[in-house]
Amino acid sequence: MINTLVNPKQVIAARVAKELQDGDVVNLGIGLPTMVPNYLPENVNVILQSENGYIGLGPVDGDIDPDLVNAGGQPSGINPGGAFFDSLFSFELIRGGHVDVTVLGGLEVDAKGNLANWMVPGKMVPGMGGAMDLVTGAKKVIVAMEHMAKNGSSKILEQCRLPLTGKGVVDLIVTELAVFRVTAEGLVLKELQDSVELVTVKEKTEAAFTINPAILKAKNG
Repeated sequence: MINTLVNPKQVIAARVAKELQDGDVVNLGIGLPTMVPNYLPENVNVILQSENGYIGLGPVDGDIDPDLVNAGGQPSGINPGGAFFDSLFSFELIRGGHVDVTVLGGLEVDAKGNLANWMVPGKMVPGMGGAMDLVTGAKKVIVAMEHMAKNGSSKILEQCRLPLTGKGVVDLIVTELAVFRVTAEGLVLKELQDSVELVTVKEKTEAAFTINPAILKAKNG
């Protein structure tokens, strides 16, 4: 496990890792989510599933096999007991509810747990990939993303403006500032990241949210 956190993505990945339990079947989105296994406690081993047809992915061990990559095209290894199969079977695993947790990046998330994570305005993109299936089929959906967009606007909104990947699918939002739980009543600020003030989260979050009483208790000493 890596202990030194030097940038927002590391903070996010380390916090997401705390949500995973030993034996979970986990699907990781491209980019930031692929960092999560670096921060798993020693007693927690997860089974990584990739929609391009693998289960049991692991770190690269020795020479890189050009035919063994994760869904983002990054070189991967495969652990003993792992398997590979066609896309049909891979999505049967996802759609059949056999994935315990999926961790995805996000462009926007809103107060109702809606997620938009595939269409970037002004850029050509190939589509949403397997994300629509994952957010529908996985038992728990965690969005791991930086709190603010590059233009300085909040990515946690009252209502998404970009085309949706999934409606009402998000369970947990983890940013470098805070952790939010999505409930039927709206967003709940579950915890603040280390050294982050409540006022900062309020300023940088467009969506309304309620606050975990433990945060207020700690703030008031």
